[in-house]
Amino acid sequence: MNSKLKMIIGVVAVAVLSAAATGGAMWWMKPQAAEAKEATHADAPKKKEKSDKPVKYVTLDKVIVMLRRAPNEAQAHYLSTDLVLSTDEEGEKQTKEHLPLLRAVAVRALSAHSLAEAQAMTVEQYAEQLNKTFDANYASEEREKPFGEVMIGKLIIE
Repeated sequence: MNSKLKMIIGVVAVAVLSAAATGGAMWWMKPQAAEAKEATHADAPKKKEKSDKPVKYVTLDKVIVMLRRAPNEAQAHYLSTDLVLSTDEEGEKQTKEHLPLLRAVAVRALSAHSLAEAQAMTVEQYAEQLNKTFDANYASEEREKPFGEVMIGKLIIE
C-alpha cells in the first residue's frame, strides 16, 4: 500500500509540475507573440479606411494600347479600355489633374501583354494589375494616391 501511495503522489506531482511549466511557458510567450504580430501588421501596407464621405467617380476614357506581337505574327492587335477611378470630393480635383499621368502609367502596364496573355486575363485581373501599378508609381514618387481604386469600365481586345 505504501508503494502505491508513493506512486500516485509521484504521478500527481509530475502532472502538477507539467501543468505549471506549460502555464509558465504560455505566460512567457504571450507578450512576445503579441509583439511579433504587431510588428507584422506594422510592416503590412496600410489600406485606406472607408470613410462616410460620398464617393465620386472619375473616368479615364479610351486608353488604347497596341499589344506585343508574337514571333512571326504580321497583324497588330489592340486593347482598348475605359478606367473608372473611385475617390471622394477632396480627391476628385487632384485625380482629374493626374489623368495624363495615369494614362501613361496604364499604357506602360498594359502594353507589356501579348494577345494570348491579354485574352487569358479576366477583368478583375486587369483591375488588380492596374491598382498595383498605380500604387507602386505613387510610392516611388513618395506621393499620396488621390483615389481609392481603379475599376475597368470597358475592355475590348482586338
